[in-house]
Amino acid sequence: MSVSLEGIRQARKRIEGSIYFSPAPQSEALSRMTGQQVYLKLDNLQRTGAFKERGALNKILTLSDAEKARGVIAASAGNHAQAVAYHATAHGLRARIVMPLMTPLVKTAATAGYGAEVVLHGANYDEAYAEALRLAEQDGMTFLHPFDDDVVMEGQGTIGLELLEQVPGLEAVVVPIGGGGLISGVACAIKESNPGIRVIGVQTERLPSMLRAVEAGEPVTIPAEATVADGIAVRRAGERTLPMVQRYVDELVKVDEEEIAQAILVLLEREKTLAEGAGAVALAALLQGKASLKGQRTAVLVCGGNIDVSLLARIIERGLVKDGRRTRVRVHLTDRPGALHGLTRILTDLRANIVQTAHDRTHYGVSLGDTVIDITLETRGDEHIEEIRRRLKESGYKHERID
Repeated sequence: MSVSLEGIRQARKRIEGSIYFSPAPQSEALSRMTGQQVYLKLDNLQRTGAFKERGALNKILTLSDAEKARGVIAASAGNHAQAVAYHATAHGLRARIVMPLMTPLVKTAATAGYGAEVVLHGANYDEAYAEALRLAEQDGMTFLHPFDDDVVMEGQGTIGLELLEQVPGLEAVVVPIGGGGLISGVACAIKESNPGIRVIGVQTERLPSMLRAVEAGEPVTIPAEATVADGIAVRRAGERTLPMVQRYVDELVKVDEEEIAQAILVLLEREKTLAEGAGAVALAALLQGKASLKGQRTAVLVCGGNIDVSLLARIIERGLVKDGRRTRVRVHLTDRPGALHGLTRILTDLRANIVQTAHDRTHYGVSLGDTVIDITLETRGDEHIEEIRRRLKESGYKHERID
């Protein structure tokens, strides 16, 4: 393996001044929730919203003049794309990025906005990757791999060096894994500096490509799956990253979609920090007690914040329902003047705020002369919801909860 602590140190000197030294504050709220001493490494605050700038810039700065002159091309679901686009343009290089067709609009628009030519191709990263390799060969451009590259890994490893300075007495680091470039660099920097610090990798349950590679002893291609953590939706671990993970990573765990969504909401509500799915998986593992950590001083990487606003809206809505802060009740009423007034009076007395209503006189088994109203309410939790339902029942209203 040619990735080394010295290489990571050189990468830090090389990119210093162009990459934001992201903060790693301790979170009192998350420390209480997890039983750890939690420090959040906020690389979602980088210029393009993710850690990928570190590896992309390190790679660009080490290209030969001939490689730069041919222009650069990359395949990415979003964050590597923006990083390459931004830093290639800043250094006067032509950049072309191949992105999967289903890449969130926020990422494709940002990539084009940073000066790159965007090519949408394929249903997933692997198909976009194959197209990028074809175009690189066809047009003679220099291909920049998002993770399976030693120079890229060393750029990502600069996060590890920063954490060693920012978190005195650091005992554990929890890192998201897609193809493995981030955790490979970070783990190398951490373990070569202090072998006693634990490194835990986190993958989405739907695409645990690195976990499967470790189990098989070699990279394996797993079936494509849609995931809220699109930034780590990689079907095959890297040939170069796998040996790094085998050597330096202590534990690999998985989190599911609901756990990731909850972590996004916790970061937003408790820490006022916006994370995309891939950027929240490390915290999700900690919140769910997936990693074998007990009270350690732990750094959690929030590695990206480029989330599609429509997806974020759905996550927030579902989170409110799950927490009992929003509910929907279907109530049967007689279709006569004043019937709705009696219902709203009960809701007013119980201080439940009406968000939306919808009448239906035809469906849901409604009798002639009756109507059904669906009411979406802002509530204060499950006990408040049960209080509302109890009062409706006592008042003779036939109803059901339809969350």
